[in-house]
Amino acid sequence: MSRVDHCAHCCVERHGESAAASSPVSYPTSNAGFAACGGSFESISVSTDGATLQPHPPPWDSSVRRTRSPSIFLFLNVDKVTYSSNFYNVRELKSFKNYKFIKCSIGDKKFHQILNKYKPSCIFNLAAETHVDRSIDNPSNFINSNIVDLYKLLESFKKFVKNHKCKLIHISTDEVYGDILKGRSNENFPYSPSSPYAASKAASDHLVRSYVRTYKIPAIVTNCSNNYGPKQHPEKLIPKLIYNILNNKPLPIYGKGTNSREWIFVKDHCEALIKVFLKGKIGEFYNIGSNKNLNNLQVCSQLLAISEKIVKVGKNVKINFVKDRPGHDIRYALNSNKIIKKLGWKPKVNFLEGIKLTFEWYYKNKSYYKNLSRRDIVKRLGRSW
Repeated sequence: MSRVDHCAHCCVERHGESAAASSPVSYPTSNAGFAACGGSFESISVSTDGATLQPHPPPWDSSVRRTRSPSIFLFLNVDKVTYSSNFYNVRELKSFKNYKFIKCSIGDKKFHQILNKYKPSCIFNLAAETHVDRSIDNPSNFINSNIVDLYKLLESFKKFVKNHKCKLIHISTDEVYGDILKGRSNENFPYSPSSPYAASKAASDHLVRSYVRTYKIPAIVTNCSNNYGPKQHPEKLIPKLIYNILNNKPLPIYGKGTNSREWIFVKDHCEALIKVFLKGKIGEFYNIGSNKNLNNLQVCSQLLAISEKIVKVGKNVKINFVKDRPGHDIRYALNSNKIIKKLGWKPKVNFLEGIKLTFEWYYKNKSYYKNLSRRDIVKRLGRSW
């Protein structure tokens, strides 16, 4: 589905089964869980000794591998299913015996029943409203999803771990640090959120930290930079630009296009989450970034260059500078030395490689858009700004 609104993923250990390992979601064949980022999903497996990452072919690779392991997991995809959820993203998983989708919000009483029934070994909490523009238009949805429903999840989790061994990995954002005009923010930087979205995620991080200290729950928080990759909802910058290029529409860019973001390919983020699951220390925070910043104009230029080489479109596409959104941060930049040095993770996909793979996926999967409301794709928010 999409990493927007209520989407939580649980992994439940099983024994003596085989699993298909190449899929559009992170789909480990042993000792791991799965994660979805920014609406994109990846495929990762981990060896049975819990030490060696073995990435599978990316989701646009048609090959499918089957792996036998003495210990694998059942993966539960728990999703509320709202505007950004897209069943196209998980269509290949219907035949997988160790994958199960359950429609549910993390704030529902049913979620606690799910925990008791399936007894997960780990929960990757990616449940969130994530689009900053929408948070400016309607902050209440973000308060309810990112704070109130997280509180309900924590209450369910607190009760569950009294009798069961389970980890909670809470996925958050670099936006909690606010503008980083110089240098890079490490895990000890003070929070200074600028948007209702960022503030709601900052509150959620503090809430998880408080439950770790007060109730001793086994939880870890990660803060990641801007994700991109296949299967991301086109309200986000890169898929929106690709959609417009493929349809010969102007590229809407806020302000002067100089806002800088640290871009990380979804597969790298997923591998980092697996490392945190396997080796992360309870109660710790881990930044996850690529150490590669580009501003919005640079992203546009890269995409236009790729489009001309791959499909010969985009020559006549113009950049349309639009009114900047309120409180727009100038620059985010993470210091990810902690996860690199302590957990042995590092990003592998450079931006040029990742953006080319992303563009090719959208070009070859135009039917992806058919399951989305055209209004959600083309409508620009912020009419009241």
